[in-house]
Amino acid sequence: MKILAAVVTHNRCELLSRCLDYLEQQSHAPDSILVIDNASTDGTPEMLQKRGTLTIRQENLGSAGGWHRAIEHALEAGFDAIWLMDDDGYPDPGALARLEAELGPGRSCTASVVVCEDAQDRFVFPFPKLNRQGLPVLFGLPRKVQTRAQLQALAQDGVYPFAHLFNGALISVAAIRKIGNVEPGFFMFGDEVDFFCRLRNHGAVVSVLDALHYHPDVSMRPYSPAKVYYYVKNSLIIHRRYFNLVWLRNLLAVGVVLVRVARRNGPGAALSYLAGRDAGAFYGAIGRGLKGRVGKDFGA
Repeated sequence: MKILAAVVTHNRCELLSRCLDYLEQQSHAPDSILVIDNASTDGTPEMLQKRGTLTIRQENLGSAGGWHRAIEHALEAGFDAIWLMDDDGYPDPGALARLEAELGPGRSCTASVVVCEDAQDRFVFPFPKLNRQGLPVLFGLPRKVQTRAQLQALAQDGVYPFAHLFNGALISVAAIRKIGNVEPGFFMFGDEVDFFCRLRNHGAVVSVLDALHYHPDVSMRPYSPAKVYYYVKNSLIIHRRYFNLVWLRNLLAVGVVLVRVARRNGPGAALSYLAGRDAGAFYGAIGRGLKGRVGKDFGA
């Protein structure tokens, strides 16, 4: 299997360098490593040139635009699979070998589980419990699986039928040819969920419990106005496309982002989105999301 490892980056030179180090230390090496540089200005181009890393530099098209270009390259260059990851995480040295071993017939994607680099039993992005349709449940406590030990109890044969894409996900290029590329109009947030839903319509998408991807804890990372905007808008679009109980999921998404802003940025920031200087963009995101308007409305 000919595999391309692809990393999308924007102004995270040191973290990107660490990620590349771990890609080069894989027990089963990818056939090629590609970096999509979304117009970094922090010395990233110089670092990549010094390392001799294959790089495509483009304007800042967000994460979705980066994944789209990386997949285009994989399609054009005849790869069998593409291993996608962000710049701030890094794979365990044995991750790719484990993922490739699981990417057999009937599967579109095998993904790593993303664990905190400083607490490696705890997930950075908790896994949802799933209903009979394989969708995240809305009711029941707890709704999320927080640790590897908890997921082990739910997983059959060491895999779980859900994945957080773009943090160490190995994706079949044959599946991509069937379902199409990442939709670049999502810009940020929602692109991974849309792609996950389309991939699983072609073949199973699973997380492999013993394939680890290490990542900083982002639970208190502040939300920028752009992140709030695209989180809200794109969540409403995704719910309309793929999920049940749409109105309830929409209410939950809006509430969740406000709670996260209050925790990470402060209560005053959350109030600003409800009835302050950021309210126009916030309610605009809701309106465009309800109308299904995918697209880059402004940059990060």
